[in-house]
Amino acid sequence: MAGSPPPSAPSGRTPYEPPAQSIAGQIVDALLMLVLVVITLYLPLLLKLAGGGTTTKTVENPTWESLGQNAVMAAQWEKLDFTPEKAATIIGTRFDYAFNWGAMAFTALIIVGYFVFLFRYSDKQYRDVIAERFDGPPRP
Repeated sequence: MAGSPPPSAPSGRTPYEPPAQSIAGQIVDALLMLVLVVITLYLPLLLKLAGGGTTTKTVENPTWESLGQNAVMAAQWEKLDFTPEKAATIIGTRFDYAFNWGAMAFTALIIVGYFVFLFRYSDKQYRDVIAERFDGPPRP
């Protein structure tokens, strides 16, 4: 309803009003989040923690057949101006998709630990806001 006063909190409490953030603060927060995302994505690459690398299979005197390419594939390579010799290193290079269960468990532990910390740390604030809106006087 337009023009009506905001609802008052029960028991004479002042209603919760979240702090206002300036435009500059929002821009700083957005840039900080962008920097954190970039760091999160590139740090494992920079520390050589991502992926197991590549393996390369070399073929002496490569032909399209020895590289495992059929006539249609060979035609597409040739449209891109590749010869069997030039394409051999590209075709022979394979990514190593090794999986490390220890790293997986460590990552899961960090994520679960973060969420436990997040929920425990913010539990009091959630309870205060809920109590303000739905309960009577504040709890000790």
